Amino acid sequence: MDRFLTIGEVADLKAVSVDTIRRWEKEGKIKSVRTEGGHRRYKLSDFLEEKVGRTIAYARVSSHDQKADLDRQDMVLSAYCQSKKWDYEVIRDLGSGMNYRKKGLQKLIEALLDGDVSRLVISHKDRLLRFGSELIFAICEYHGVEVVILNKKEDATFEEDLAADVLEI
Repeated sequence: MDRFLTIGEVADLKAVSVDTIRRWEKEGKIKSVRTEGGHRRYKLSDFLEEKVGRTIAYARVSSHDQKADLDRQDMVLSAYCQSKKWDYEVIRDLGSGMNYRKKGLQKLIEALLDGDVSRLVISHKDRLLRFGSELIFAICEYHGVEVVILNKKEDATFEEDLAADVLEI
C-alpha cells in the first residue's frame, strides 16, 4: 500500500508553497486523490522518482581574500552531494553578491532556463545574490528545480538584513 502525503508535506518536500502545489496540480504536473472530506492527498511514490537532470552546487565569495572560504564551500557542497550519491557539478564564483554579471551566476541561470537542472545546492541563501535571490528561486520553482540550502538560519530582522547589506556595499 502506498503512503499518502498532505499538500503541506508535499510543499515542504519540494521546498515550494502550498499555492505552487495547487498550481502544479491544475497544470497537470502532479496528481492528487481526494479524501471523503475533499482534501488533497499525494502518493509518496510519485515524488520519490528522480527527475532527469543534473545537480548544480553553487559557491561564491566576494573577494580574492576569501579564497579559502570558497574552497571550504566547494568541499562542503561536494561532500553533501556525494553523501546523497548525486551526479553534480560545482560552479564557483568570485564577486560581489550584488553583481549579476558574474560568469558562474550567468552559467547557473542559463542551465536553469535550459531546464536540464533538477537540483540546486547552496551553502547559504546569500551565496546566490545579496539582493534578488528570490528571482533565482522563482526560476527554480517555475522549472521544478529542487533548492537545497544547507545552512538555513532563522529569518533575520530588518535591521540585521540592513546592516549586512550596508557592510556588503
